[in-house]
Amino acid sequence: MPASISNFRIVPMDEYHAAAICEWHYDPPYDIYGWLPWDQMKALEVEFGNATLRQEQYVAILDEENTLTGFAQYFPMIGVTRLGLGMHPERCGQGRGSDFVRVIAEEARRRNPQNEIDLEVLTWNGRAIRAYEAAGFELTDTYERQTPDGKKPFHCMVYRPQQQTRTR
Repeated sequence: MPASISNFRIVPMDEYHAAAICEWHYDPPYDIYGWLPWDQMKALEVEFGNATLRQEQYVAILDEENTLTGFAQYFPMIGVTRLGLGMHPERCGQGRGSDFVRVIAEEARRRNPQNEIDLEVLTWNGRAIRAYEAAGFELTDTYERQTPDGKKPFHCMVYRPQQQTRTR
């Protein structure tokens, strides 16, 4: 059964959604969040290009008009559900980010209520950090991790909606 908060709906990600997400283009510096072309994702079976992984970990987020607005990944770890997510580039910065993130986090809680829910965000991405904080995430750690472009600094943020964090 799909989850719904603030007119966002979570549905299983199908190939149509996956192919559409691969066509999204973000302006710099957010362009690092783009994906390979769909044909390559499928041929290499990476991330949601792998049918099994797509079914087990990925969902599509639709708005009130059933338009693809974003996606989420529920990456399972021991005792933790790590979120990966992306919003359509034309929807970013329009003030709906916290509701978008909250629906994703609440679905993670519904799926595995015993798990902590967290995400990683590059430290320079203030727009995302503000949306995560407004959705109920709290910054708990900062560290460097390897990316395709070398080591980069990340924040780890944990979902704690009952402690509504302050907005920066």
